[in-house]
Amino acid sequence: MGRPRAFDEDQAVEAATALFAGHGYEGTSIDDLVTALGVHRGSLYKVFGSKRGLYLAALRRHIDRHILPVTTALTACSGPGQALAAAAAAFDSGPAAGLLLLAQAERAPHDPEVAALTTRAFGALDQALRQVLTAHGVPARSAPALAAALSAAVTGLRLRSRAAGEPAPAAGGPDAVLALADLLSPAPSPDVTGE
Repeated sequence: MGRPRAFDEDQAVEAATALFAGHGYEGTSIDDLVTALGVHRGSLYKVFGSKRGLYLAALRRHIDRHILPVTTALTACSGPGQALAAAAAAFDSGPAAGLLLLAQAERAPHDPEVAALTTRAFGALDQALRQVLTAHGVPARSAPALAAALSAAVTGLRLRSRAAGEPAPAAGGPDAVLALADLLSPAPSPDVTGE
């Protein structure tokens, strides 16, 4: 019988997720991971195979536990404004909020597996926004393109705020998202009867 693992794999992935979200793949060294996870280098390699293996486990976990549940919840929103605000909040909270964004910008162009994972996550966001838009009167032929544009705007605002080193609200995150939502909301009809 082999020796039990010296660490909890779930806790290791959780800690790695926060590191990769904060520093990116290239900015997180094996030494950083070993120190943060409190494991020996050999144990890390035995369980995950490589830094990339741990990164993929962290990205899958982030998408499955943080991104996909949010996209599912978006379909219950009362309108495009609420859905956009909820989508923006998903990228603004929690220790791993930026992992998907960094994966898309840093690794997806060079790693087909990361590209597939990020495409799946952003596709779920686009689909949820498309459902909200069509449920609130946007023609079905226009909804896919508009949903993709709104999804790109929300995630782009978040990425821009990360690059500036500021929380999203300081860089226009939620305010800009609400401005987009206002554009989608019908303006109240003027009272032409004079009453």
